[in-house]
Amino acid sequence: MIALKNATAIQLDPPRVKEGIDIVVDGGTIVDVGIGISKHYRQAKTLSLAGKYVSPGIVCSHNHFYSALARGILARLKPSKNFVEILQHLWWKLDRALDEESLYYSGLVGALDAVKAGTTAVVDHNASPAFINGSLTTLKDGFEKVGLRGILCYEVTDRNGRAGMFEGIEESVSFCAQVSKESRKEGRLIEAAIGAHAPFTLSDHSMKLLAEAVEATGRGIHIHVAEDLYDVTHSRKHYRKDPVARLDGFGLLNNKSILVHGIHLSDGDIDRINKHDAFLAHNPRSNMNNGVGAMRKLKRVRNVVLGTDGIGADMFEEAKFAFFKNNDLKGPLSPNDIARFLQNGNELLGRYFQQSFGRIEKGYAADLIVYDYRPPTPLTPKNVAGHLLFGLSSRDVETVIVNGSIVYEDRQFPFEVETLYKEARRAAQRLWKKMDSLR
Repeated sequence: MIALKNATAIQLDPPRVKEGIDIVVDGGTIVDVGIGISKHYRQAKTLSLAGKYVSPGIVCSHNHFYSALARGILARLKPSKNFVEILQHLWWKLDRALDEESLYYSGLVGALDAVKAGTTAVVDHNASPAFINGSLTTLKDGFEKVGLRGILCYEVTDRNGRAGMFEGIEESVSFCAQVSKESRKEGRLIEAAIGAHAPFTLSDHSMKLLAEAVEATGRGIHIHVAEDLYDVTHSRKHYRKDPVARLDGFGLLNNKSILVHGIHLSDGDIDRINKHDAFLAHNPRSNMNNGVGAMRKLKRVRNVVLGTDGIGADMFEEAKFAFFKNNDLKGPLSPNDIARFLQNGNELLGRYFQQSFGRIEKGYAADLIVYDYRPPTPLTPKNVAGHLLFGLSSRDVETVIVNGSIVYEDRQFPFEVETLYKEARRAAQRLWKKMDSLR
């Protein structure tokens, strides 16, 4: 049991600020909230916060931890003139070079960096075609060592041959079965989705198998859609449908679906996403980095969430870029819209974990962030989103609680991490060398 004493609780959406409250956590749940109540829980470990800010956990709703060892990459890479060449020359080469060790350290340092940035949950999308069977369990081990919550999936695609596609389906279904067996386990951190790359690398046969996997497991599809215009033109040329219409035709849309990017979605595709109450993951930094354009129709999408697409897991940074890019385009989004996108990540978690997330109230999951933030101006419900975009950052994260456990306290992990980063650097060099040997 943990008691956070004399905190200022903040919530992004709907915006709230409550001063001088105590928050009591037992197991993975908030069991009591109120002024001066910690005195009734003398057996609890008490953190005296002296008015420091506490918020519900923040979710990165789309990531690729397998790319963590690509930072500053020194492998020999061909220059890329467009998005498809970026995939071919960098990412599809990197994912083919991954093995069990490099994937483990990718996931582990990704999880460490996420927690340090105040991210309490990551929705990850893995691709490691030379190491498919057992890859999600390897990532799960890294998440659990750090104490990070996650929804994991394997990227099914046809680009590595029929055998690789089938093995990806098998890994997806078996991992869903594994986490389902653990669903009643106390302290459970991991859920599963059914992953796929993008419509342009999936045949109709693969789509059918994915739909069967979604139905059999009760999960949702996690897939890139219309990230580049190529995905749209390919779908129209070969299938005479827009990408989301094609997914819908196979029954692949439901209220757990996570469609990623969506920069070039048609109005009809957005209507289909909304009809199924699905999620669209917006990744502004990745979109800018790849030069694929900007999603200008976010206001029309019911459930927008924010992700990083592999550029770390700092959601404060991502939120700022989302807002500034919107302003650069003279877009319609307000600071409160960006705050709502972050809050929607907790709704996504709730649909998978069958718990309530995203509020500091009794009965909600005990995923919490403590900030050492000293605002130079008043922080009120009317300007919480303004502080999010122009004040708060990952540097202010002091303590992180996930599922009722303190996983990061006073900016320290409860275990030695330098050796882990040293091993990650060694694995990265080996990975880059292996990439150079691939055609």
